[in-house]
Amino acid sequence: MTDNVMAAIDLGSNSFHMLVGRADGDHLMVLDQLVEMIRLAAGLDERKYLTPEARQRALDCLSRFGQRIRPLHPQRVRIVGTNTLRKARNARTFLNAAEMLLGHPVEIISGIEEARLIYLGVSHSMDLGSEKCLVVDIGGGSTELIIGERFVPGQLESLYMGCVSMTQQFFANGQISAKQMARAHMHAMMELEPHIFTYRSLGWQNSIGASGTVRAIEKIVTANGWSKEGITRDSLRQLQATLLNAKTIDALEIEGLKAERKPVILGGFVILQAIFEALGIEQMSVSNGALREGILYDLMGREQTDDTRSGSVANLAKRFVLDQVHAQRVEDMAVSLLKQVPDLFDDLKNATQHLRWAAQLHEIGLSIAHNSYHKHGYYIVANADLLGFSQQDQKLLATLVRTHRRSYSTDIFKELSSPWKGMGKRLAVLLRLAVVLNRSHTPNPIPVPVLSFSKKNIRIQLDKEWLDTHPLTRSDLETEAAYLGKAGYILQIDPPFMDTGA
Repeated sequence: MTDNVMAAIDLGSNSFHMLVGRADGDHLMVLDQLVEMIRLAAGLDERKYLTPEARQRALDCLSRFGQRIRPLHPQRVRIVGTNTLRKARNARTFLNAAEMLLGHPVEIISGIEEARLIYLGVSHSMDLGSEKCLVVDIGGGSTELIIGERFVPGQLESLYMGCVSMTQQFFANGQISAKQMARAHMHAMMELEPHIFTYRSLGWQNSIGASGTVRAIEKIVTANGWSKEGITRDSLRQLQATLLNAKTIDALEIEGLKAERKPVILGGFVILQAIFEALGIEQMSVSNGALREGILYDLMGREQTDDTRSGSVANLAKRFVLDQVHAQRVEDMAVSLLKQVPDLFDDLKNATQHLRWAAQLHEIGLSIAHNSYHKHGYYIVANADLLGFSQQDQKLLATLVRTHRRSYSTDIFKELSSPWKGMGKRLAVLLRLAVVLNRSHTPNPIPVPVLSFSKKNIRIQLDKEWLDTHPLTRSDLETEAAYLGKAGYILQIDPPFMDTGA
């Protein structure tokens, strides 16, 4: 039975992880997990393109992962790409091939969203109690720093340095010298500098490390007796001396250091030591949970109506002081129209969610200027840190905000991921109609029209008596028919407009 089985895949810059589990109440029961070292970050050339070799290594791995997750329900699978796929210029081509092998879509998430999911995985994997915690995750291409309490992250940061990128930048020749290590350490401190004051001011009681680099270093320092448990500042100094004595990466032979971790351990070590120094850490415990566990707990939350994305939209609306009463009227109308044409959408639940969120935010651009506010709204929504959203879903939401009024160019939908190129256009039409019908901002109830929507033909039927007493709405609908007509849609208004002349 696969009905209640969930899967998370983390396409990291250093390794690819797959975790399969089943919800057991509020807890996760792990059924299967796989990890393969891909070193995707090392496969970016100087122009930020994935090399054919790196691309093939990654796809071979995903072909194996796909055999395990292909039968699972789409809403119980989440596959995320992180720093390297955020940077790769040919990421879309790679993702198209990856999705064919996996049988499920791949999301690119922001560094801040990555940090949120990491904290979620750590907080559910350890008993954090009621104390404030600092969580550190050093990946292949980025490093995440989070301060939170219990299951709620507060301060989130994602820095552009990781074990692969740092090793490539400062130890590419395979040599290990005090001069190279000092230069790498200074670079890491410069990356941390803008955040030191904020993090130290917030404070925390416990420091926790997550993911491969931190776990690898913990195994080394405990295996060599430099620390009884976790990682201490003194154990890092002893590890540094051992690394320098080796003189080359090939010569590294340290108890607890696995062969697959050896090529990137230097970069990860330098970052971790800099974090200890910058933030004044003396001791760090290590979590078994991280990004993939966080993804599964996030999926569990969505099924239990605890969707982080809804909270992010509500917070954004509040921050920009939107007219939430009016937005609710537009949302109710848009959803009422959608319910009449469910066959237009393959994923009705997801379509309904995005339509609701777009309705809530459609006037956000007014905080900048009334003129072309839909364009200002697009920029705000596309560039805001919206926790819970992938880059693709956030782009869809921004596009709906951009196209909710005025001229309706469908070219912008070509930039969306494949499932939403067509469905996004239809969602935009529903939102436009809901906005037009509520253009007067009146609190008086508006009768929901009868809607039919087939390909490019749209028919909207309104109560004749109501429409006769609302001539401005009739005029607005006629204007909207002209806008849609230029995009190839035929909007028929019933009862039809009757021009009686002078």
